[in-house]
Amino acid sequence: MERKTLGLFFMLFLLLSADVALKTAEARRCESKSHKFKGPCARDSNCASVCKGEGYTGGDCRGFRRRCFCTREC
Repeated sequence: MERKTLGLFFMLFLLLSADVALKTAEARRCESKSHKFKGPCARDSNCASVCKGEGYTGGDCRGFRRRCFCTREC
């Protein structure tokens, strides 16, 4: 019984330590509404290509009104 408990705690420790290591490596993501995208945003790929032309790294369609928001790392 004691051996199983020790193994469980060890697995839990590994899981939590891996989660903490991943969170410290994440970069912040800044968003801004696209200035050049016209009309409703139907596809993320179209939004991303317009945003790349504006100097961002990508873009996503968001919201009820389907607006294009450009993204980049801060």
